[in-house]
Amino acid sequence: MKLSLLTLMLWTICIISLSATIPPEAVAILYNTKTPESLKLAEMYREARHIPQENLIGLELPVTADISRDNYEQKIAKPLRAEFEKRNWWKRQKDSSGMVGPVENKIRVLVLMRGVPLRIQPQAIANPKNHPVDDHNEASVDSELAMFGVETTPINGVMQNKFYQSEKPITQAGLPFLILTARIDGPSFTTCERMIRDALETEKNGLWGMAYVDIANKIPEGDQWLENVVKANGPAGIPTVVDRFNDTLPKNYPMLDAAYYYGWYDWHVSGPFLNPKFRFRKGAVAMHLHSFSADQLTDATKNWSAPLLEKGATVTIGNVYEPYLGLTHHFGIIHQKLLEGNSWVEACWMAMPVVSWQGVVLGDPLYRPCLHLGGTGVKQENDVAFRAIRAAAVEWENDPKERQKQLEKAAERMQSGVLAEAIGLDLLGKKSAAASQWFLKAKVFYPKLEDQLRQDFHMIGNDRFAQRIDLTISGLRDAQTRYSSLPEAEALKGWLDILLPPPAPAK
Repeated sequence: MKLSLLTLMLWTICIISLSATIPPEAVAILYNTKTPESLKLAEMYREARHIPQENLIGLELPVTADISRDNYEQKIAKPLRAEFEKRNWWKRQKDSSGMVGPVENKIRVLVLMRGVPLRIQPQAIANPKNHPVDDHNEASVDSELAMFGVETTPINGVMQNKFYQSEKPITQAGLPFLILTARIDGPSFTTCERMIRDALETEKNGLWGMAYVDIANKIPEGDQWLENVVKANGPAGIPTVVDRFNDTLPKNYPMLDAAYYYGWYDWHVSGPFLNPKFRFRKGAVAMHLHSFSADQLTDATKNWSAPLLEKGATVTIGNVYEPYLGLTHHFGIIHQKLLEGNSWVEACWMAMPVVSWQGVVLGDPLYRPCLHLGGTGVKQENDVAFRAIRAAAVEWENDPKERQKQLEKAAERMQSGVLAEAIGLDLLGKKSAAASQWFLKAKVFYPKLEDQLRQDFHMIGNDRFAQRIDLTISGLRDAQTRYSSLPEAEALKGWLDILLPPPAPAK
């Protein structure tokens, strides 16, 4: 069966399997009574998601990002348990070992508002084992609170997350002792307010746009997580730019229409995000794998979580101390769970192997960016081409030749740079000459010079990947001449400096 362009544009058959939604009454919100904007933000989120007024919890907390282990227990965990008891939100009892924990729990998600402390500082260990994990008790407040209802758990090392890789939503998983935590926090109150607003607005239309995956070839395990994102995006119909060079994307790289970003491994924000013009698409999912990505959330120029949010991402994740790779959020799982229709908080906790450790989930926990991957939602003009790619991926899932044929016709008819680039990206690495032809067409179709420059990067990158160094260098220099007026041209210099390192400054 062949679909007309009109059918592609109006495709509304829902094929995505959506998980059960988390009801508002199953969400509690924690704010700091000593910070007025913490309450204001809590009220804003409560109203946005229709969470009952009685599900707000205000505690008098230290106005600082870091707290001691004793302060965590006395100022947060203990009074929070008392609130859960008073409000009859859970039922707890002792198990056979004498440990007290919830056996019933009405609250499945706890949202921490800006103003709630972020990190629990390390505490001295009496008998260290010289172990990289077991000798540590520093943690994120968020991860520690995931099982705060279970008392007398060890504070050193980690505990297993029973929700890891779950195929069931949290409301059906039978894990009353586990509460999924997320945090609405960032460099400013305005940023947090925008995160809430963007999540709700994006759910009306769905998240559409480009994906950018920066695979830095650091450690095979982490590289594979990013490869899994790339692999999932083909069947999902999400056009994906992939960088597999050892260096991260260069400064000011022309990353337009970015709806998804997954990368690693710089200490502080770099690459495209240093461009003052750069903004993610509304609703964007963005994350960068680094041990201290969420070391702090107030400075938009340092680490990764805060800068990504400041640049317009709606959600991200991070680590507050050294987590070690295997004990961080697995990016490939997060992405797949989002594509399946899960909420942000569920996708993140399905991708985290442990609790009582270093991870934080940032953004509206109930946000479902892929709610309209089935073609539903309010149609927006700037989403039409992306919806067409998705529709074709589903209609001709088992017939790639017909899919390409139909997309080629649509690209020519619509004079669409998005469609032409997507075709080229799909051919890249398989039929490189054909890919370049489509990138050249995309350059003609795209009105913005920045988008045109990205097509040159695709073609030059193909030469670089094939070790055609002379062609790569000449291509970069030619592009520098043509795009010299753009701030994004600095990305060309970034690649040139790698291939032809400038001489060391004279001493």
